[in-house]
Amino acid sequence: MKTKDKSRKWMWWILGSIAALQTYFVWELLAAFALFALGFSIVAAGVGSLYMLHRMWAITVDRIADSQHPIMVAVRQGVYGVEDMARRPFRRPGSAQPAN
Repeated sequence: MKTKDKSRKWMWWILGSIAALQTYFVWELLAAFALFALGFSIVAAGVGSLYMLHRMWAITVDRIADSQHPIMVAVRQGVYGVEDMARRPFRRPGSAQPAN
């Protein structure tokens, strides 16, 4: 009877340690998942905030470009003037040829 009890005792110790290791493994997996979820949410929040900043910038630029404020009208006229000067040739036709 004593050998049978000792065998059962060791059997229960082995089963208990296996169960404890399984529980530990599950806790480790849950901790790893929690860290992954936290990291993913941080990255997603960063990407989302950058997207929102980009959209707000685009909307603001569109509103300013369509504005009829006197300063914006003057800036627009200046830009049109620079574009007009950029289209003009630097020299008159035939001015690069040497005089005979």
